[in-house]
Amino acid sequence: MYLKRPAGGLAFCLFYLASCFTNKYVLSVLKFTYPTLFQGWQTLVGGLLLHISWKLGWVEINLCSRSEILSWLPASVLFVGIIYAGSRALSRLPIPVFLTVHNAAEVITCGFQKFVQKETSHLKVCSVLFLLVAAVCLPLCDTQFDPNGYIWALIHLICVGAYKVFHKLWKPSSLSDLDQQYINYVFSVVLLASASHPAGDLFSALDFPFLYFYRFHSSCCASGLLGFFLMLHTVKLKSSTTSGQYAAWSFLAKVITASLSPFFFVMTANVLTISCLVISGVGEALLVYTERTGT
Repeated sequence: MYLKRPAGGLAFCLFYLASCFTNKYVLSVLKFTYPTLFQGWQTLVGGLLLHISWKLGWVEINLCSRSEILSWLPASVLFVGIIYAGSRALSRLPIPVFLTVHNAAEVITCGFQKFVQKETSHLKVCSVLFLLVAAVCLPLCDTQFDPNGYIWALIHLICVGAYKVFHKLWKPSSLSDLDQQYINYVFSVVLLASASHPAGDLFSALDFPFLYFYRFHSSCCASGLLGFFLMLHTVKLKSSTTSGQYAAWSFLAKVITASLSPFFFVMTANVLTISCLVISGVGEALLVYTERTGT
């Protein structure tokens, strides 16, 4: 069985879909393109809710070792790069296109495993080549080609790949996934808040046309809450399933999100574009198979 624990997995898919759609609505429909503020808000909400959950005893967080906290900070820097560049890219690219480029981050992790750890199978290399071909060819046939969008997506891809490699290299003795995420939240809030004025977002946002509209306020609140619950369900799903089962649920969530997004957000596609999306899907399906079988 590729998909076990259906309740937890389906909840994960639901929050993934809702979070992605809400972010896309704020970034592309309302056009709130001030990532230091938007991502700062999301990490602030996530950090506060995680802190409250910790104090109420709903989750367990252990941050007693200062040395391990400091050793995790490079990953927190990459986390900020992931959410900042991802926000920039998602505001300009359709969701299926963004996810296709995002999936190509596996090229970095696979390359690390192949040339450093010497442990990657031929089937996994083949699956990653599918992802790479799809990501490289997609800009060439994208009828909505946005160079800035693809540049930010590339930066996002590099940060995601580097984050995964760092996580593989870093061998924590006590920091759990929630500990790591708590550090990421705190670091992100501090860094993004500090950068909001130099980046020009702080005062530019005052001219945002929907600043006092209810749909903007409700969408921002929803994005913060959904991001937090997605993080919790991701951690829970990872801890309660094998890596192969988690990969299968993650793949399903992306397929559902990418398939439904054209019904809610504008996307122009031709045969070549759709072919790239399908090739990326085939590559990720092969990755799920390799994770599941250990080949």
